[in-house]
Amino acid sequence: MMTTILKIFLPIYFVLFFGLAMFWRSYLAWKRTGVNPYKLGNGDTVHDFVGKLFRLTLIAIALIMLAFTFSESIYTTLMPIPWLDSIVLGIIGLILLVFALLWVLIAQIQMGNSWRIGIDEKTTSPLIRHGLFGISRNPIFFGMLVMLIGLMLTLPTALTLLVTVLGIVLIHIQVRLEEPFLLEQYGDDYREYQKQVRRWL
Repeated sequence: MMTTILKIFLPIYFVLFFGLAMFWRSYLAWKRTGVNPYKLGNGDTVHDFVGKLFRLTLIAIALIMLAFTFSESIYTTLMPIPWLDSIVLGIIGLILLVFALLWVLIAQIQMGNSWRIGIDEKTTSPLIRHGLFGISRNPIFFGMLVMLIGLMLTLPTALTLLVTVLGIVLIHIQVRLEEPFLLEQYGDDYREYQKQVRRWL
C-alpha cells in the first residue's frame, strides 16, 4: 500500500517542487525584472563547480524517483537499505517532503524579485529580512536540506544516501560562498542580520 502511494505521490511531488519552486519562480522573477535569476555558470570557479555538482544531484534524484516508479529491477540495483525501509520512516519522509515544498514556496514568495539561483554579481536587490528570513538566513536552502532528508526516508537506497550526503555538503558550501558576497554587498546591514538571525534556524 505504501509503495503504491509513493509511486503516485513522488512523481507529482517532484514535478511540483522543481516546476513551481525552481522554474516557475525563476520565470516570474525574469518576467518582472528582465534579469535572468539563474546564476550558476559553466566556468572554472568554485561557485560554478558547486553548481555543476548540484545539477548532477538533481538529475540523480529524478533518476532514482523514475526507477522506483517505473522499474523495480533498476531500483533494486540502487541497493535499497532494508533497515530504513519502514512505514513509519516513509510517513515521516512524506511529511518532510510536503513541509519542504511549502516552506520553499513561502520563502520564495517572500523573496519576491530578489530570487536568484547562485551569486548575482551584476545586479543588486534588497536584503530580505521579513517572514521566514526573520528566523533563518537561508530558508530556501534549509527547505532543500529537509527535502533531501525526506527523500532519503522515502526511498532509502545506497545511491539516495550518497546523493543526500553530497547535496547537504554542496548546500553548506554554497551558503559559505554566498555569505562573504552578501557581506560585501550589504555591509553593516548584513553584519547586523547575521547577529540577529541564525544561518539555518
